Amino acid sequence: MEALASTCGPTSLGIDHLDPAPAVFAAMKDGWARQQVARFLREATIGSRLRLVDRMEQYTGLYPWQWTPAEGEAFIAHLRGGAAPIRLSTARTYEVTIALFMEFLRDARYGWPAECSQRFGTAPQVVFHEGNSVVHSADYEGDPRRRPLSYDEVQQLFDAADERPKKVRGQGRKGALTALRDAAVLKTVYAFGTRRAESSKVDLVDLRRNRKAPQYGMFGMLTVRYGKASAGGPAKRRTVLTVPEMDWVVDVLGEWVGEVRPHFSPGRHPALWVSERVGRLSPRSINEAFVLARQAAGLDEGLDLHCLRHSYVTHLTEFGYPARFVQEQVGHSHAATTAIYMGVSQEYRNKLLEGSLKRRLGEDWDLR
Repeated sequence: MEALASTCGPTSLGIDHLDPAPAVFAAMKDGWARQQVARFLREATIGSRLRLVDRMEQYTGLYPWQWTPAEGEAFIAHLRGGAAPIRLSTARTYEVTIALFMEFLRDARYGWPAECSQRFGTAPQVVFHEGNSVVHSADYEGDPRRRPLSYDEVQQLFDAADERPKKVRGQGRKGALTALRDAAVLKTVYAFGTRRAESSKVDLVDLRRNRKAPQYGMFGMLTVRYGKASAGGPAKRRTVLTVPEMDWVVDVLGEWVGEVRPHFSPGRHPALWVSERVGRLSPRSINEAFVLARQAAGLDEGLDLHCLRHSYVTHLTEFGYPARFVQEQVGHSHAATTAIYMGVSQEYRNKLLEGSLKRRLGEDWDLR
């Protein structure tokens, strides 16, 4: 079994097994994993895909060469039921993943169709097709509660984060320093529009001067070296400039770097954000900081940390920055992605309308 499972494709060693099905299934997964490694997909992506294949095998009680469209439909129907039904976007991801696995098995170059036909009398077939797959009919199908925060909501969030250190001290508990750090992290995430993983991996050396804005000192721009990668690609790099409307972050970072961070005794640790144990602050911890501040501020539970990035895109647009500049700041490859993040206010749209009407009808025209 080990000999079979260790090969990339069907075994050619002539080894027979009393129950060859599990060994063949293991070899299929190993081969698919190697194919994805060769495409430079992340280990986490490969692992999650293999776990999904295992889930379908466990649910159906059948092996992939026995799967038909009926098994795929039953599996998705099962996941849509129960106390925690999967969302539309998740269902599509699952269907695409299973389809990719079956495409690999049906590729004659890997030999599995012939191997399965010889051993089991049946070959892998298409499980999800146009007739039983989720149709991608909308540009955005995420949680509708995920939206940009208004300016007032951003202020409420930051006020709540600023209050936490005082409350912690007043209660005589430890954690005032971490509360100060968490407030600074949230403000920096918003001021530069970074993702939580990107924020976690920022180092002190990534804070740079901008010759065009010397008044910001070492906080004139932020280099993101571990941006979200495309499938099979390396991490994307970008430089985010400090914009005048967010220049308050200069004081926030100055206080953190010069006064608060040294109290964590970070030594030579390169990370901008360090934990109590002098490690790099994890994305999960950054997310938890947002949740605590959101709860204290009494904001909608549907809002998450990524909403600060949505807010950044929206507010830069309302400040009047060109779409291309906003796209470069947040590191999107396509303008359409940036547009999805945008949720400008009614007031902003009315101002645009008013300006357009005045240009057409004259300065005396008034929007009522």
